[in-house]
Amino acid sequence: MGETGARGAAGATGVTRAVSGASAVGAPREAGAVGGMGLRERKKMRMYQDVSNVAIALFLQKGFERVSVAEVAAAAQISKPTLFRYFSSKEDLVLHRFADHEDEAARVVAARASGESAVDALRRQFLAGIERSDPITGVNGDPRILAFHRLLYGTPSLVARLYEYLERSEDALAEALGGGLDARLAAGQIIAVQRILAQENWRRIADGEPVAEVRRDAVVAAEGAFARLEAGLPRCV
Repeated sequence: MGETGARGAAGATGVTRAVSGASAVGAPREAGAVGGMGLRERKKMRMYQDVSNVAIALFLQKGFERVSVAEVAAAAQISKPTLFRYFSSKEDLVLHRFADHEDEAARVVAARASGESAVDALRRQFLAGIERSDPITGVNGDPRILAFHRLLYGTPSLVARLYEYLERSEDALAEALGGGLDARLAAGQIIAVQRILAQENWRRIADGEPVAEVRRDAVVAAEGAFARLEAGLPRCV
């Protein structure tokens, strides 16, 4: 993914962040991490955010397919070659926000407490995300977040690109689980469960169901899904 993946973590799971401003799908970088960045890195991070905000606003207004990269560059007041130094494709103008989540599950597993299973750690993280209305869990009624997800899931090329990110998430999680076939099978199931739970939550809210009702059901669904994962996965997790 070139420079896009090199910009560091803008957050683990999360947000309270809208489509303009902070990441629409991830929590802001921790204060200590941002404070430890040099001026060049901070400027680079700001460029990613600013250009992406401009692009997403145009895509929401006109439709992804109807906006050219040249139009985004002009609106962001940069050249097209400069834009491509930061984003390797038009799709990455939207999906770079997921790049910081690629190794999130792997990081949660690596940082889990002694004696805690990988599934328990990921369950705890997902439930905490539901509690704080983290968009990555789908439990967020902010109209701007809903618009972002409609753009994402309603655009075939963005969905295809998203699956590339999910594959890299599986790879990173499999490594954290020790590698090998059992670890890869487990990682694939875990990432799929998280994705399906989040999409179901988002779909229900987008269809007009009350966020409080969806949140309540999301907790029950997540508890059940992770329990079934733990019962059926290899001992490596």
